[in-house]
Amino acid sequence: MIPASYVGRFAPSPTGPLHVGSLVAAVASWLDARAVGGRWLVRMEDLDVPRCEPGAADTILSQLEAYGLHWDGAVLLQSQRDDAYAEALAALQSIGVVYPCACTRSQLADASRNHEGEIIYPGTCRNGLPAGTVARAWRVSVPDVSTYFHDRIHGDLQQNLAHEVGDFIVKRADGLYAYQLAVVVDDAFQGITHVVRGADLLWNTPRQIYLQSLLGLPTPVYAHVPLITNAAGQKLSKQTLAPALPETGCGAVLTRALATLGHPPPDELAGAEPSEQLAWASAHWHIENVPTEAAIANPVSTPENCLTPDP
Repeated sequence: MIPASYVGRFAPSPTGPLHVGSLVAAVASWLDARAVGGRWLVRMEDLDVPRCEPGAADTILSQLEAYGLHWDGAVLLQSQRDDAYAEALAALQSIGVVYPCACTRSQLADASRNHEGEIIYPGTCRNGLPAGTVARAWRVSVPDVSTYFHDRIHGDLQQNLAHEVGDFIVKRADGLYAYQLAVVVDDAFQGITHVVRGADLLWNTPRQIYLQSLLGLPTPVYAHVPLITNAAGQKLSKQTLAPALPETGCGAVLTRALATLGHPPPDELAGAEPSEQLAWASAHWHIENVPTEAAIANPVSTPENCLTPDP
């Protein structure tokens, strides 16, 4: 059941331009909102300022417009939201569920890792800082219980945070607030009811649900769409040198993005203008048709310049 007051969002990190993988996530999020007449917001997750690329936010917005993904309202910038995150951290401190941590990455290098390759924090500082150390970060204590949640694509899932993640960071050693804290604060602030994002964030969901419960914030409905990988099976990203969305052939790229989402346009619309394809896809969107498996990127290039504004 989709509520009448659907609010979705796309929240890229401006570390570079969008690539095909981020387009697939954006298209899925946009369609899920527009198919039910909902609102679709854009938030720039520019919290990690050292990793952000100058001009990338503007480039991303231009790319979204070029592919017909128009948003509602003003774009929210996480870099301007430190006061809200500080308030949330203070609330966690007031109920005694966070503690200072002195551990460095090198000290945790030999710790166990989960199936995502993340370090499972062994609880070194949970009962107080070791002698001779100073606090660097803040961690939230997690209980030894399973968090259950339903993903609209992947079905019913569960994770025991204590066994599979450990106490996780909410404020980093460099003074920046962690993604996990910022995302739950901002989703609540923007009134987000539905989150549709890439499957690389699937197992972040239990951490976010746990923080929502501690802070008394609502939990959105979640859906995680398939990742796009390169030929080596690596997720497309700046780190894997993923090429930016092409400035040519927007229609062809969008056709392949829709096919990846289990919604291939009819032959007469293949490669058509984004507005035509999105209108068709909005009318035919069924999130249960979205596959769970990753897809391999297949670059497209045609003479059409899709980033050239209409005259």
